[in-house]
Amino acid sequence: MKILIPGGAGFIGSVLSTSLVKKGYNVTVVDNLMFEKNSLDHLKHNRKFNFINSDVNSFKNIKKEVNKADVIIPLAALVGAPFCDKNRNLAKKTNLSFIKNLVKSISKDQMLIFPNTNSGYGVGEKGTYCDEKSPLRPVSLYGRLKVSAENEVMEHSNSVAFRLATVFGISYRMRLDLLVNDFVYRALRDRYIVLFEKNFRRNFIHIKDVAETFIYAIENQKKIVGDVYNLGLSSANLTKYQLCNKIKKHIKDLKIILSNIAKDPDKRDYVVSNKKLEKTGWRAKYSLDYGIKELISYLKDKNFRPGNY
Repeated sequence: MKILIPGGAGFIGSVLSTSLVKKGYNVTVVDNLMFEKNSLDHLKHNRKFNFINSDVNSFKNIKKEVNKADVIIPLAALVGAPFCDKNRNLAKKTNLSFIKNLVKSISKDQMLIFPNTNSGYGVGEKGTYCDEKSPLRPVSLYGRLKVSAENEVMEHSNSVAFRLATVFGISYRMRLDLLVNDFVYRALRDRYIVLFEKNFRRNFIHIKDVAETFIYAIENQKKIVGDVYNLGLSSANLTKYQLCNKIKKHIKDLKIILSNIAKDPDKRDYVVSNKKLEKTGWRAKYSLDYGIKELISYLKDKNFRPGNY
């Protein structure tokens, strides 16, 4: 089976590409390497792996690869509300126009697995879980583009969309701007976290679970195709304050300083139900505590310093 991953050199893509190659799939990644040049170097001599350095917005350059693929997982995107706000035109092209071009170009036999964000739920109702039937009320440009892209994708009958919780964990293309990763890094570096909007609640998911869920979708295509699923860790619907206290269990001298210093541009505040996906037989494997310990070990070992993003 041939898998095409536009944006496969990124945070999720580099982990997913590696997992797929290890399982014996033929994987082609298309990426312009905007952030990290070497995240797939460990795969470059593997006969199951092919890399194309190209921008997905030059769609005619990658159309041949699109036509050859059995499964397409479009990870190419500008991710996060602040980054999209700084690059609005590029965000519209990459996060939505590219998806429209992709959907128009594929046949009914090609499977499309789309990674959305559950930030599309915006501000949830207190005491109510957001499930796949809940209204989508994205606050940010990022959320609005991803919701529009999901609508485009689901017009293709052989599609599945996952609304991802906030991802955490280590990757070949590491990111420290994601909430759990960011808080663990700050806790190690500063021994304090300045926390605003402490009661804003989110759901979380380990990056390995995300990669394994995409593979689960490929291997259970008939069971789940044609639908939308929340993808998160059901034991990790936590407020930001609860998350900080989870980290404090592993970094005992961490100080949590409550402040009104800022506001979340995405306004995410909700609890999420992942029961629909769980009913298909899927289960998350990696706990939040596992991820926190993994991050602490990684950051200490690497003496990690973040780049510009």
